[in-house]
Amino acid sequence: MTLSTESTASPEPTETGDLARRLEADLEGEVRFDDYSRHLFARDASMYAITPLGVVFPRHADDVRAAVAAAAAHGVSVVPRGAGTSLAGQTTGPGIVLDLSRHMRRIVALDPEARTALVEPGVVQDDLNRAAAPYGLMFGPDTSTSNRATLGGMIGNNSAGSGSLRHGMTIDHIRALDVVLSDATTTHLSPLTEAERELRAGRITLDGRIHRELPRIVAAHAAAVEAGFPRHWRRAGGYRLDRLAREDTPFDLAKFVVGSEGTLAVTTRALVDLVPKPSRTVFAVGHFTSVAGAIEATQDALACDPAAVELMDRTILDLSREKIEYASLSTVLEGDPEALLFVSFTGDDERELQGQLDQLTSLWRRHGHGYHTLRAVDPADRAALLKVRKASLGLLMAASEGTKRPLAFIEDTAVDPVHLPAYTKRLKKVLDRHGLTAGFYGHCSVGCLHIRPFLDVTDPAQRQTMRDVAEEIKDLVTEYGGVNSSEHGDGLARSEFNRELFGDELYEAMRQVKGLFDPDDRLNPGKIVDAPAMTDHLRDAALPPAPGLRTRLDFDVTGGMRATADRCMNIGLCRKTDAGTMCPSYMATRNEQDSTRGRAGALVKALSAPDPHTALGDEALHEVLDLCLMCKACKSECPLGVDMAALKTEALAHHHDQHGVPARSRVFAAIRLLNRIGSATAPLSNLPGRIPLLRRLLDRTLGITPHRPLPRYTRRNLVRWYGRRTAPAQAPQGTVVLLADSFTTYTEPEIGRAAVELLERSGWDVRLESGGCCGRASLSKGLVDDASDKAFQLVHRLTETTPPDAPITGCEPSCLMTLRDEHRALLPKDSARIAVTDRVRQLEELLTEAVDDGRLRLRADSWLSGRTLLFHGHCHQKAEVGTAATMALLRRIPGVEVIELDAGCCGMAGSFGFESEHYDVSMTVGGDRLFPAVRAASDDTVVVATGASCRQQIFHGTERDAWHPVQLVREAAA
Repeated sequence: MTLSTESTASPEPTETGDLARRLEADLEGEVRFDDYSRHLFARDASMYAITPLGVVFPRHADDVRAAVAAAAAHGVSVVPRGAGTSLAGQTTGPGIVLDLSRHMRRIVALDPEARTALVEPGVVQDDLNRAAAPYGLMFGPDTSTSNRATLGGMIGNNSAGSGSLRHGMTIDHIRALDVVLSDATTTHLSPLTEAERELRAGRITLDGRIHRELPRIVAAHAAAVEAGFPRHWRRAGGYRLDRLAREDTPFDLAKFVVGSEGTLAVTTRALVDLVPKPSRTVFAVGHFTSVAGAIEATQDALACDPAAVELMDRTILDLSREKIEYASLSTVLEGDPEALLFVSFTGDDERELQGQLDQLTSLWRRHGHGYHTLRAVDPADRAALLKVRKASLGLLMAASEGTKRPLAFIEDTAVDPVHLPAYTKRLKKVLDRHGLTAGFYGHCSVGCLHIRPFLDVTDPAQRQTMRDVAEEIKDLVTEYGGVNSSEHGDGLARSEFNRELFGDELYEAMRQVKGLFDPDDRLNPGKIVDAPAMTDHLRDAALPPAPGLRTRLDFDVTGGMRATADRCMNIGLCRKTDAGTMCPSYMATRNEQDSTRGRAGALVKALSAPDPHTALGDEALHEVLDLCLMCKACKSECPLGVDMAALKTEALAHHHDQHGVPARSRVFAAIRLLNRIGSATAPLSNLPGRIPLLRRLLDRTLGITPHRPLPRYTRRNLVRWYGRRTAPAQAPQGTVVLLADSFTTYTEPEIGRAAVELLERSGWDVRLESGGCCGRASLSKGLVDDASDKAFQLVHRLTETTPPDAPITGCEPSCLMTLRDEHRALLPKDSARIAVTDRVRQLEELLTEAVDDGRLRLRADSWLSGRTLLFHGHCHQKAEVGTAATMALLRRIPGVEVIELDAGCCGMAGSFGFESEHYDVSMTVGGDRLFPAVRAASDDTVVVATGASCRQQIFHGTERDAWHPVQLVREAAA
C-alpha cells in the first residue's frame, strides 16, 4: 500500500536496487528498502505522509556524506530526520530518509567552563540536560517533547518551548555546525569576520560559492529583508536572511541554517550553548471559568517576570483525568475549571520566588482574574502539573474520533502577547463560523497558542474548510504583526503561504538561497519554498477504507482493529528512554520499528491491504511485532491509549491461522497444566533445569534459553496447603475469592499462604479458586480461542460457585488484571464476565482497609522497622490500575521507608525472557534501569516486586531476592 504519490519521479525498480546496493556498500549503518520500513518512515507527527524509496541509519558523518553522494548520483532526494515528531510534515518526503537518531547520539564533549556541548544530531534534549545537570547547566529551549526531541530536529525546526521568554529559541544557542552540503562535501559553519568570509569565498567549492554569493543576495534584497519579516521575534519560518542583514553581528551561517528544515544542509555535529539551570521552580496555577479569562490574565502574569506562562483548556484537563498516568493532577485542582494558566518562576532565592507568587496572586485578585490560584511549591505537586502540561498534545490527540482529529495547521501562530486576547477572540469567531471546535493550549507568555481544530480530511468538504481556515488565520495573524510559524516550522502545512507572507521579492530571495545551497533540489524538497498545496499528501485522505476483518478480540469500542492501531498519531512518546515503562524494546534497541508507533504503523499498513487476514500473517509484519513484550504500558502511558498488547495478540492469532501454532507457544500456553504436573512430581521435576544437556536440548527443540534458571516447583503447593489448614470459625467480613494463579501457586506458595492468612486475620472467609486458568498465558502467545474458552469456564465457575457480592482478588497482577481487561475483549457481552469484572479488587486494597479499620494489626517492632523497601511494580498493574494501592499498603508497615522505582519493565514479560532469541533483549531491558537501581541499594534494603516474572528477573540479574508485598505484611503482622 502506498500512502501518497510522490511529487518527483521515482527511479525504476532496477535503479532503486542499484541505489540500495551502493548504500549498503558505502555505509556502515543499516540500509532498508523493504515495504514496512518505507511505510514507517512515510510519516511524522503531522497529518502528512509521503512514502520514501528507502531508509538509512548513519553511524557517523562519513555515512551521511556517503548517503548524500549516493542519492545525488541516482537523482533522488534526501530527507534528514531526528525523532520524527515534526508537526508540519518537515520529515516526510520522497527519496532517502536519513534517520540520524538511532546511532548518531553521542555527546562528544561538554565544557562546563565555556558552557558549551558538542553533540551529534541524534542526541535527545533530556539526555543532554542530564549530562549537563551536575554542572548546574541545561540546554535553554525546553520543548514539551524534550524526552524524545533530538538536537538535530530542534536545529532543523528552530524549536522553542515554554521557557523561550527567558531563553529564546534554538537559533540563539547554536555556536557552530558541522554539515554535509548537497554535493556531499563537508564544511564547518561558525561566525566569521569579514576577512575570514572573504577567504572562504575564494574557494572553488560549493562552500566557497555559498560564502561568495549569499552576501550578494542579502545586499540585493536588503529593503525586502528589512520590510518583509514579521516584527514578532518568535519566528520559525522562511530562511533567516534577517540574521545575515544585521550589521552588528558577524557573518554566521551556523545560525542561518537553523530552521531551514534540512533543505540547505545536513547537520552532523553541533556546538551548542548551555545556560545556568535554576535551582528552584515554583508554579502559580490560575483557575478560570473560560479560556478567554485565562488569556486576559496573561499581562498581569508577565508583569511579575515569570519564566513561562502556559495555557491549558478543559478539553485537555478532562482527558488527563481519564488516564492513570496523568490523573494525579485532578487531586490538586480546586473545583472544575474551564482553563488553567500555569505561571512558573525560577531562580535560586526562595524568598524572591515566594514574593513573585505573592505579587501575582495579589494582581489577579485585584483585577478579578480567575477564581482560585494554586501555589505549587511542593516538588510532587509541581511534577504532577508539569507532567500534564508536557503531555498536552498527546492528551488532545486522544480526543480524536476515528479520522476526525485535532489537526496542526494553524497551531503555530504567534502574536505579541498584548494582542493575544483580541487575536484569539477573532480566531475563535473564524472557527465558530466554520462550525469547528478546537483544543487550546500553549505559550501565552510569547503569544503562541497551539489551537488545533477537529477535522476529518477524508471528507473533501472538510479539506476545503481546512484550507479556508488556514488562509483566514494567515491573514489574521499578519494583521496583528504576528507569525504563521513560531516554533513548529513551515513544513508541508505552511510553506505554501510563504510567498504571501513574505512578499514576492523576499520569497524570490529565499528561492535563490535554496538554489545556491542546493541547485539540484535534493535536500528535503518542497519545504519552505516551492512547496505543494497544504492539502496534498494528506495521510488520512490517502488511506483506503478499512477492509472487513473478523477478529477474535473485540475492538468495537475503538472502531475496529485498524482504527485501534490508527489512533497512533506518531507523537513519539514511545521513543522516550529515561522514564516510565513504554516502550521497553525501543529503549533496548533504539530502532523505530521496535517502538509502539512503529508497530502501530506496520499494523495499519497490513490492515489496509485488500486481504488484511492474509497480510496479518506476513513474516515481515511479525518481525516488527516480535520484540513487543506485551507489557501494556502503551495502554496507559501513550496519551492515545494504543493497546499494542491486544493488537499483537490478535495479529498472532491470524498468523497461526495461516502458519500453524509453534510448539513452544503451545507449551507456554499450557503453563498451568505444566506447573501442576511439575508440582506433583517435585522434586524430580526440578532436575531438568539443573542438567546442562537437557537445557541445551530444550534450547534446540523449543527455543528455551539455557542461560536462565527455570522456576523451581514445590510439592506442597498452595492448593494442598489450603486443603489441610484449619480455617477460622468466624468471618465477619463475608467471603472473598482468592485466585490461585498458575505461577505462585506451584512455585512460590508461601506468597499465597501469606495472602490467605492475612485475609483470614482481616475477617474474611477465603475461598481459593484453583480450578482453572484466566487465559493470560494463551493470550500472550496469540491462542485467543484457547484463552476465550479458559475465560468462559473461569468466569462462569466464579459466578456459579461463589457469592455474587464476594470480592475476587489475587497475588499475581497479570492474572487479576486479565479479569479486568482482556476478558472484556474476549467476552464483551457475557453477563457472567460482566459480573466477575465488577467484583475484582486488588489484594492490597483489601489489606489496607483492614489495617485502617483495625482488623489487621501490624507490629512496630518487626525486623522491617528502620528498613528501606525498594518497590518495583508489575507492568500490567501499572497500566491498568497503577501502583497506589501497593504503595499505600507498604507504607502501613510501621517504621519503613518506601521508595518506588521508576525502572520501567523488568524485561522478563512472562515467557519472553525464557525464549532464546529474546534473552539478550530481555536482559538489556532489565539492565537499563532496574538492575542498576537494585544493585545500588544497600544490603539491608528490602527489594519488593508484585510480579512473579519481575522477581525471577531481579534475582537472575542481580542475585537479590525480591519479596511480594503480602509476604512483608505477613512478617509485620501482630
